[in-house]
Amino acid sequence: MGVAKILVVDDELIVRKSLGGWLERDGYSVDTAASGEEALEKCENTRYDILLLDIKMEGLSGIDVLKKVKENDPDVSVVMITAYGSIPSAIEAMKNGAYEYLLKPFDPDELMVLIEKIRQHQAERRETQFLREQYKERTRFESMIGQSKALQAVFDLIERIAATDSTILIRGETGTGKGLGARAIHTKSRRSQGPFVVVNCGAFPEHLLESELFGYQKGAFTDAKTTKKGRLELAHGGTLVLDEIGEISMRMQIDLLRLLEDRLFYRVGGTQPIEVDFRIIAATNKDLERSIKEGGFREDLYYRLNVISFTMPPLREHKEDIPLLAEYFLHRFAQETNKPVDQISRDALDEMMLYDWPGNVRELANAMERAVVVGRGRKILPRDLPIFRAEYLSSPRGRTLKEVETVHLGSILNETGWNISRSAEILGIDRSTLYDKIKRYGLSKPS
Repeated sequence: MGVAKILVVDDELIVRKSLGGWLERDGYSVDTAASGEEALEKCENTRYDILLLDIKMEGLSGIDVLKKVKENDPDVSVVMITAYGSIPSAIEAMKNGAYEYLLKPFDPDELMVLIEKIRQHQAERRETQFLREQYKERTRFESMIGQSKALQAVFDLIERIAATDSTILIRGETGTGKGLGARAIHTKSRRSQGPFVVVNCGAFPEHLLESELFGYQKGAFTDAKTTKKGRLELAHGGTLVLDEIGEISMRMQIDLLRLLEDRLFYRVGGTQPIEVDFRIIAATNKDLERSIKEGGFREDLYYRLNVISFTMPPLREHKEDIPLLAEYFLHRFAQETNKPVDQISRDALDEMMLYDWPGNVRELANAMERAVVVGRGRKILPRDLPIFRAEYLSSPRGRTLKEVETVHLGSILNETGWNISRSAEILGIDRSTLYDKIKRYGLSKPS
């Protein structure tokens, strides 16, 4: 749940010191304010979980502050500090959104019990909100968010094909959401209660991929101390996703072709055939037809996989979804990091709409996460987004995608000191794709 941040607002120094001291000794992060005006200024720049707010102060009263604070941040919990004679005012404050009131003089134990009660209430409220959002997202195809015609066409197709058991090939550039598309098909299929098993075929060398997929018998090789089930067995009754299918070797392609034809396989070192029942969804960012012509992919396997095929569109082809996606990622990362960021400036959104997003939705997600983490205040500005460097803002519009990618890749690589793993993570692409782009665009590390 994290360390609660508390603001104590009282015009009496002794009250601020005593309350602040008790709370800090219990591990809370505490700020203080001597007036309502100072409290509002602090709330403008910092998000507080709890306010301890005196009712009677010079200038703005506690109730005035309460109304303004709750208007700007409905989730903050406010406890009114009052003397015995001001109980009617405290009751009025509770009608205006205060959580509770605290009578002077204070009992430290009573205060700590109240704070813990508030924290528990906040945790339960966040969990309820999270579950509600999760339900909402499930109705959007597992976080596949978009109102554009391009995505609505994909959503409609998924609705139609999910009920079948046909093998599906999902195409699309890295970061477009192929994995989310596969998950959506599984969720809406009759196999939704079965396992959903994903294998990244590009992440394993050939000998490891074989063991990962097919499993192995005890004693099959030196390190095979026990028998291990492979991903094929684990996917029985559910869905098996073969991501980056275009990366597998010719030998593995033969094994997969046999699996698709017979629905039987052997563990590595095994002699007994194992029958499996699952739906296969393959995904790739490669041009498989070109790979077939170049001798890198079997034509017969391609036809087995390409029973039903669709393409996840790149973000540059449905830019009208950028505001919706950016808003989603803003609130998601603000909640995860507990930061008071809840707006995107018009300038930042305009620049986001002009950018071509070579890393697609994944790059947008990474950009928004970084903006939330490094940004100051409640609003995301262009300077908070890693994609917007001087070379983008000062150069003329209408550049080619290659020019945009070359400048952007060079900027990220230089920023990370040419750390390939970190650069790929920021860009929302895998290492092999980044290496390919570096070679294609002739980029080199500065000497």
